Amino acid sequence: MLRLLLLLPLFGALLIALLPGRNGVLIRRAALAITAITLGWALWLASAFDPSVASVQLVESHVWNPRMGSAFTLGVDGISLPLVWLATLLAFIAALASGGIKDKPKGYYMLLLLLEAAMLGVFMARDWSLFYVFWELTLLPLFFLIDRYGGKNRSRAALNFVLYTMGGSVFMLIALLMLYDAAPGHSFDMAQIRAGAHQLPEATQIGLFLGLLIGFGVKMPIFPMHGWLPLAHVEAPSPVSILLSGILLKMGSYGLIRAIDTLPAAAVALQGLLLALALISLVYGGILAWKQSDLKAMVAYSSVSHMGIVLLGLAALNNAGFTGAVMQMVAHGLVAGALFLLIGLLYERTHTRELADYASLVKVMPRFAFFTILAFIAAVGMPGTAGFVAELHALIGGFARWGAWVVPVSLTVIISAAYSVRVIGRLFTGPIASPQSDRMRHLPDLTRGEFTAAAVLTAGTLIIGFYPAPMLDLIAATVGLYAEVFAS
Repeated sequence: MLRLLLLLPLFGALLIALLPGRNGVLIRRAALAITAITLGWALWLASAFDPSVASVQLVESHVWNPRMGSAFTLGVDGISLPLVWLATLLAFIAALASGGIKDKPKGYYMLLLLLEAAMLGVFMARDWSLFYVFWELTLLPLFFLIDRYGGKNRSRAALNFVLYTMGGSVFMLIALLMLYDAAPGHSFDMAQIRAGAHQLPEATQIGLFLGLLIGFGVKMPIFPMHGWLPLAHVEAPSPVSILLSGILLKMGSYGLIRAIDTLPAAAVALQGLLLALALISLVYGGILAWKQSDLKAMVAYSSVSHMGIVLLGLAALNNAGFTGAVMQMVAHGLVAGALFLLIGLLYERTHTRELADYASLVKVMPRFAFFTILAFIAAVGMPGTAGFVAELHALIGGFARWGAWVVPVSLTVIISAAYSVRVIGRLFTGPIASPQSDRMRHLPDLTRGEFTAAAVLTAGTLIIGFYPAPMLDLIAATVGLYAEVFAS
């Protein structure tokens, strides 16, 4: 089942390669069909998945290189399955939001599908060598998507993204090779490497964990390894920004979860460092988001702050913290996806992202205003949204571990509320008075497809917010297994 899920977008990319390049409508419909089928198949996995089982399920393994101890092993658990669903959902939304791509659509949709396959491979891989291959494979389609279809500084943004990620990957690769050497029988299998790593001295574990933290921290990103993020988000096409913020950042936090499980002694020893990085990312990202006038840059910096919540939950090393981290990964994927979708649609209509150029859009784009206001409310983490459930668990986990030291985290909620209220007020209130005032008075509202995409992401945020039990039950067994290691 997992191998077919991985092959579907690859098959779609091959199919699009065979279609005539001038028929953009046919290419777009094919991409939409493939991403929809992939999403449907990912959701169908729930029928074969038992949430009460904490271990990896739906495992299939084929020996890749017996001399090196590597294998093509796929599997999912309560942490990776929600991320697989999120990846397939946002890939479909990104394809749906790509109607403005008219130049070289064949290459664009092929790269989009290849990126989806690589992201799914990261979340389903149960062999560290396979994980690393998929991790690096995400670089190629993303580089070309930004460099060929991005804004005026796209080449610089694409190069920055690749250099940052590859620089972090060097540290990750060295750590993985050392873990491979410590594994019984010299295998890259995650379970065997975990068993071998648990026997390593604490000092060795700390060194290896720092290498993995750099590799995964660049992708999350956490302060001070976030330099690539704002430029990449601003210059990337908006549908690609949906995947960048919604999924690519989650690859880093997902890898860090696996690293904590693999090297528990190091995680305990470096708990204070993780807390410090989380608090700095929370406050720093929020303040920079508040100071931005470019809408995409603002959402990009807010992602640094929101991923700080994930790091805070992971640093707590307890059940509530891990639960909050996983829930925040899903919640932020939905909210950031909705924000980048809506901002991208607005940019296509106005060709400006400057906040000062807008006013009183609620009069001309009421449907757009409705979904945008809901998205910013969800970004603050208001009750009734998925972000509230996630942040509450992360804060409970942090308070159980450190007590009053996590009180400053509440300040970030005020910062988030400040820039969210400012943006809502500037976009949707006051008179339409700007250099583009005539055009602002006649902007078309959301089309049927755009309305559907925004509605799906908003519905996901609200459903999880009002009825979080199914998602919490899905991740509970696996999260409980991870937390048991640190319970004593």
